[in-house]
This record gives sequence, C-alpha cells and structure tokens, in this order.
Amino acid sequence: MAKAINPFIVTGKIAPEYFCDRVNESARLVKSITNGNNLVIISPRRMGKTGLIQFCYDKPEISKEYYTFFIDILHTSSLREFTYLLGREIYETLLPRSRKMAILFLQTIKSIRGKFGFDPITNLPTFNVELGDIERPEYTLNEIFQYLSNADKPCIMAIDEFQQIAKYPEKNIEALLRTHIQRSDNSHFIFAGSERHMMQEMFTSAARPFYHSADILELKAIAPEIYIPFVMGHFEKRNRSISAENVEKAYVLFQGHTYYIQKTFNESFADTSEGEECTLEIIQAAIDNMIASNDTIFREILSNIPEKQKELLYAIAKDGEAEHITSADFIKRHSLTSASSVQSAVKKLLERDIITEINKVFSVTDRLFAMWINKLYGTVLYL
Repeated sequence: MAKAINPFIVTGKIAPEYFCDRVNESARLVKSITNGNNLVIISPRRMGKTGLIQFCYDKPEISKEYYTFFIDILHTSSLREFTYLLGREIYETLLPRSRKMAILFLQTIKSIRGKFGFDPITNLPTFNVELGDIERPEYTLNEIFQYLSNADKPCIMAIDEFQQIAKYPEKNIEALLRTHIQRSDNSHFIFAGSERHMMQEMFTSAARPFYHSADILELKAIAPEIYIPFVMGHFEKRNRSISAENVEKAYVLFQGHTYYIQKTFNESFADTSEGEECTLEIIQAAIDNMIASNDTIFREILSNIPEKQKELLYAIAKDGEAEHITSADFIKRHSLTSASSVQSAVKKLLERDIITEINKVFSVTDRLFAMWINKLYGTVLYL
C-alpha cells in the first residue's frame, strides 16, 4: 500500500490543495501586479512570503502572461553579488522557456558575454559566469534592465529580503535601483522583506528613493479559525485524527508562525499511524526535535551577541511579548542595568533583526529561538 503523502509541506513548491488560505493576500498580489503596480510584502521570516509569491506565479493570469523570476538576496553583500544573482536567475529561468530570449540575453549582456560557456548539445550558451567576471556591476545591471525592457512578454521580478540592499557598502544603491525600476515599463517588481523597521523606512520615508513607489502588503499570521480546520481536515482525509484543542495549543505556542506550525504538524503527521490519533505527546515530541535540531545554529547566534544585548534578549524571550522595556519595573524584574543600556541594546538587536517591534511591543523574531533560550535558562514555554 502506498504511503500517505505528508500534507504539511515545509520545503519546495506547495500544490494548491496543500496551501492554506491566503485568499485575500493572493488576490491582492495578483491584482496589484496585473494592474501595473509594484508591491512590497512585509512579514517575519518564514511566515510564508516565498510560498505566497510562488503560489501566485502559478495562477494562469500570471503564468500565461508573464515571465516570472525570484531571487533571495539575504546572503548578498554587494551590488556585484546582486547583479550576478539577478543575471543568473533571468537567464536560467528563460533558457528552457524561450530559446529566442536566451539568445537575446547573450546579445544584450555585452559586458560579460565573453565569459559564457557553451553547451554543444543545445547550441546555447551556459551561465557559468563567476562572480569575479562582473567587473563593472553598474554597467552589467544597466544591460540586464535593458534586456528586461526588450523581453517579448512582460516580466515580474520578486526580490526577497530586499532590505539587504541598504547594507551594501556602495553608495546610492537604492537610488540606482529606483531609477532602473522607474524606467522599466515592461517589468513589475515584488519587494519582500522580513526586517520590518527597515522595509517600512525604505518605502514610507520621504527621504528615501523608494518612497511611495509600491503598494504595501503586511503578511500576518493565518487566522486560527482557518488554520485549525485546515490541519484537522488533512489528518482526517488520511484516516488520522487530531483534536482542535491540540492544534490550537501549537498555534498559540508559535503565535501562528506559518513555518513552525507546518514543521510541527509535518513531523506529528509522520509519527501518527493510520487509524490513530495525534496526541499532545506526539506534538510535544515534534517540537522538542525542532528545538534540538536547531541547537548548534542558535548557540552560534548567541555567541555573537554582546552580553548587554543578551541580557535584554533573555528578558524579552522570558516575557514573550515585552512592553515598556525601559520602565523601572521591567528593568528591576529582569535585573537589567539601566534604561540607557536597554535603549542601546534594543537598537542593536532591532538592527540585526533578532527582535521585532510592533506597536511598541517587543518579541524575539524567531519564535523557536525564544523557546530555545527559555529552555536553556529553565523557563520552558510548553504546550
């Protein structure tokens, strides 16, 4: 008998039947882009930005009418890396779809044309360009945008972790990209980002080049009244059961964080035999495994945080959602030094996206990291 497909997908493409909700958000994205606008998506990391974009890319009104591209620039640290990633994504996406567009790419990107390899079977160039081959990234970037302007179909380019460009050492990167994007009448852009304060500053501050240049969509947690029946339904379809109460406990623990809920139920489903019930013990074991498997990563993060920042981080993790963090009560309760040291630490932790602030309420950005910290110091937040 064939093994039941695990419906709680955490990597790769998600088929529509396994994609939970996001009805309003996907409609908003499609409407915004197909009406010629650019869109900003702001949400915590692993809340489902990538899944939402890919889901919308597969809709016929986009897949049939547009060339679609997606790059994640979180790991990039310069304009050269950005340009390299952009060029490679465009070429490798179009190569299997349009021989004509692949050849046009080669003809347009003159600055690195001599660096392309050649496939003797397909008679097409291969993008085996090295990062160091891009000697003048501004010039190559200009060629890439020229190419997009000449594409035989309109293009949609999604750039994930877009706030990273503000950290590049080169000056005026935002202004340079804004100029190119403004002139791109054949391309529309999705700017996704997880560092909320940076993304908001980039797109809502009148002093910044991208001010009011795109619609803004904040991706929040999927509502429990939608998520809980989604989880229960997938267990039931595969002859397993789970109570609404137990699903809700996991939902509340992770505050609706899409990736961690999916990961919890991916593992819980795998550990529940057909005809059996997924118990609280099974769910707890899945969460314990997640915490344990991230131990090395979290220790590495912690080792790079100075002591004063750590003290505040532990205090915020302990509270879960911390308010009035410079008040005498908060400082005394958590044995912190002073309001000024808290202000200094909070600034650094926000800059590094280790904590998040929404309406003056602070929390650890990565919910699992917060749980790991609490477990490390004996304050365990369990189901």
